[in-house]
Amino acid sequence: MTTNTEKSFSDKWNQNKDLAFTETLREGSDIFNWILNRNGFKDGNDLANYLKTKHRVLDAGCGNGRVTALLRKYSNAKQTKVVGIDLVAAHIAKENLADAENVNFYKKDMLEDDLSDLGKFDFIYCQEVLHHTKNPFQSFSNLVQLLDENGEIAIYVYKQKAPTREFVDDYIRDKIVGLDYNAAIEVCQQITELGKTLHDLNLKVNVPAVDVLQIEKGEYDLQRFIYHFFMKCFWNPDLNFDANVAINYDWYHPQNCTRHTLEEVKGWFAQHNLEINHSFVDYYGITIKGIKKTK
Repeated sequence: MTTNTEKSFSDKWNQNKDLAFTETLREGSDIFNWILNRNGFKDGNDLANYLKTKHRVLDAGCGNGRVTALLRKYSNAKQTKVVGIDLVAAHIAKENLADAENVNFYKKDMLEDDLSDLGKFDFIYCQEVLHHTKNPFQSFSNLVQLLDENGEIAIYVYKQKAPTREFVDDYIRDKIVGLDYNAAIEVCQQITELGKTLHDLNLKVNVPAVDVLQIEKGEYDLQRFIYHFFMKCFWNPDLNFDANVAINYDWYHPQNCTRHTLEEVKGWFAQHNLEINHSFVDYYGITIKGIKKTK
């Protein structure tokens, strides 16, 4: 039986096959910098230096292949094999990277399927994915089994946010979870219009700390202040309106959408005897990279 989350992402990727693809690969873009910086890389050269020692790389939950393409761009195509897996969009990623060298895609459910036939990897990238599975820890555990000795895994999961934002996000999610793609998109268009309107005001606000709502004292862009603490109303002016709508849909429509704490995710790594060598936490998520110790 197809789950809500599976259908959500199937609809998303089939309707938006090139979503954020160009911006992910464009050096200096907000999306490019967000991916690299949260993973501890200053720029493309820094990522390339890291990948030059990797021989087999897995993009687990690759979606339309945009990050797979990033990993391919900054690694040596002759030396490094890149593999992408996804439950609903592997065929789309394959189309998008049809001309890429030494890249393969497979339809896989990282929670339910036997992944052993993929072989071992010395770097696994699994970000913006685990929180959409029915059991994030077990999905993570299944990936860890694919790590070669001294291999590294880098994950990103949603963090628990300020209480008002958690409430509003879940309220909206409950309202649209049963809607089909087009009806849900209509709701997300209104949310996107709000994000754009707030962004276009170009206002800075100084706010006091409100500890009970986990609001930190400081100066904020108005759109980001609402985004951080009250509701997701994503807007990126480098993307067109429909792409922004799809990103808001990505947050609100999937029913499987867990949020986590830093201590919890560190515990996942500890249970698998993975030595954490990088961590980064922002308003939205938790990024951790760890290495499989040599026995």
